[in-house]
Amino acid sequence: MSAVPALLAALSSPSASADAEPARGAAFLVLLAFLVSFVLVRTNTRLIRSPKVSWWPGDIETESGLHIHHLVWGISLLLLSGFLAFASNLESPWWQITAAGFGIGAGLTLDEFALWLHLEDVYWADQGRASVDAVIVAALFAGLVVVGVQPFGLDEPASVLGTIAIVVGNVGLASITFLKGRLSLGVLAVFVPLVGLVFAVRLAKPSSPWARWFYAKRRPERLERSRRRFASDRRAAVLGRRIQDLIGGAPSR
Repeated sequence: MSAVPALLAALSSPSASADAEPARGAAFLVLLAFLVSFVLVRTNTRLIRSPKVSWWPGDIETESGLHIHHLVWGISLLLLSGFLAFASNLESPWWQITAAGFGIGAGLTLDEFALWLHLEDVYWADQGRASVDAVIVAALFAGLVVVGVQPFGLDEPASVLGTIAIVVGNVGLASITFLKGRLSLGVLAVFVPLVGLVFAVRLAKPSSPWARWFYAKRRPERLERSRRRFASDRRAAVLGRRIQDLIGGAPSR
């Protein structure tokens, strides 16, 4: 069964407990609701920020002036949806509603990932780009799950020892890729071991944990190479920032 017909069959299944397919359908709904909620909330915040749009309603604040960030609603929706999914034997249409609620909560929460990472309002600061990075990584991971790609490259059955060896080796390669600052590629490496093998031996980003641990004192020449390769004025870096600005809006100067 190909990916699209399988998803359609899962979405139309009358019960989440009838077969295993609704799990794929729920994953698709989570991803769809996640992307839609992120697009809508980013559109909302960009309209609030724009000086040319005076008719758009502003942020939600209490009478005392306390600004309520939308990650508060996102976390609340995540907790509620997660609890219902664990505590109830959901059937259609409730598992679809719960999956959509979880996706919406994830979109609202990860859109302000930089805020709960830095514990301050850096939404429109340069550090706020971390929220866009988090959304891209989450969408990539969920998208690979939805299309049916098996994590750790376990597409074929293998012995227990063989499976353990594959998982341990792939987790190690993916972890190195993450530590080298290649987040999206690290997610891809979880599903495609060859990606982890390639980028585990490539140069780390200069701001990554790997560069701090192994380049700064032990191999300063590699740190210098890394700074040159990932310089902010390089064409790839400029293009990456433009894509981030297109998705999430340019940071304030």
